[in-house]
Amino acid sequence: MACRSVTTLVCIGRHVASRTSLCPIHTSSSYSSTQPNYGFKPGKVAVVTKTTRYEFEQQRYRYAGLSEEDLKQLLAMKGSSYSGLLERHNIHTSNVEHIVKSLQNEGIEVKVVKRGEYDTEVVQWADAIISAGGDGTMLLVASKVLSKDKPVVGVNTDPERSEGHLCLPVKYTRKFPEALGKLFRGEFRWQWRQRLRLHLEGTGVNPTPLDLHEQQLSLEQHSQAHRITTVGNRQKTGTPNESSSKPSLLPVRSLNEIFIGESLSSRASYYEISVDDGPWEKQKSSGLSICTGTGSKAWSYNINKLAEQAVNEILKIGKCQTGLAIPLHLEFIEKVTDKYNESLVFSPEDRRLFFSIREPIVNRVFSSSRQRGFASKVCVRSRCWDACMVVDGGSSFEFNDGAIATIGMSEDDRLRTLVLDN
Repeated sequence: MACRSVTTLVCIGRHVASRTSLCPIHTSSSYSSTQPNYGFKPGKVAVVTKTTRYEFEQQRYRYAGLSEEDLKQLLAMKGSSYSGLLERHNIHTSNVEHIVKSLQNEGIEVKVVKRGEYDTEVVQWADAIISAGGDGTMLLVASKVLSKDKPVVGVNTDPERSEGHLCLPVKYTRKFPEALGKLFRGEFRWQWRQRLRLHLEGTGVNPTPLDLHEQQLSLEQHSQAHRITTVGNRQKTGTPNESSSKPSLLPVRSLNEIFIGESLSSRASYYEISVDDGPWEKQKSSGLSICTGTGSKAWSYNINKLAEQAVNEILKIGKCQTGLAIPLHLEFIEKVTDKYNESLVFSPEDRRLFFSIREPIVNRVFSSSRQRGFASKVCVRSRCWDACMVVDGGSSFEFNDGAIATIGMSEDDRLRTLVLDN
């Protein structure tokens, strides 16, 4: 895997290094994440912070015009604790301040931005980006970093309430200077996480994404917002989005997964799918998920995993049909279940994607030769009425009848993250 030298990553000794100085970083295309590392110290770091639930409520996103006391009462009526939300907010804020102060103490220039303020200008300004929140914030941060040379580091700012699979081990939340010391000394390894890229073409194409994280839209608002962005896009271009003969590369990259389906989950999604340039198959299902190795531990895992109850029932049938002495005790069932579920998870550096057709409808019209599997490329043609293509649960693109998406991977899209031992 290639790793080009860049002026944004600098070597550090006893003194703060100039941004124009550079430590040698592996440039061989056969780079391995197990090779020895060199320390680095970025000159400029953007710290992108999540919007806490307290901020979401307190800033009147939902309750415009309410006093603080009215807000407390309304939250209480909903069964939410105002004091609890404030406590979690304060924990997050304290940990963000700790991160910022630790960076500044090392002579690093820091810019703190809220996730709603995070844009391409911030990405271009920074030598490295720290996601201060949980996995959702990390996914948002990663989606806008298009260069494989810009490191992204996740720090879980509320480890008691958030799992943070994509973040540093939780001990570094309160001991961030220790993490920085390891980075400067090279006591870490790079992890190049593969990501998905999307090309969009066909009729009704609108490459303008809708941010789902901040808006918390209802289904009706979601549909209306898509209609507004579509009209706005037509007004800007001066032409209707009737047909796009040239595939358009969308300005986001997916670190976890892409989901395609009708906005109303109770409505079946109708589409056609081609895997690795194979024949098109008509599909009717509750949606299509396409994930990376990073995302194989997330939604995709929960779509495809088996429960011990299902394994037990299958083994009983197998025993009855074959007459074999298949053990049915709990320990064996647990072992078989775990073995199957573990097979669903693969390396974040794997260059393959994994697709899952959720709950396929199979009859004489609709086939499902493969419900799930690995691939290099997946093409999807929408036959939906009010569908969307959602990237990492955060960015939603309109994906209705006639739109065609091509999902694949490129070495240029790998995300540079790092691994610190616990």
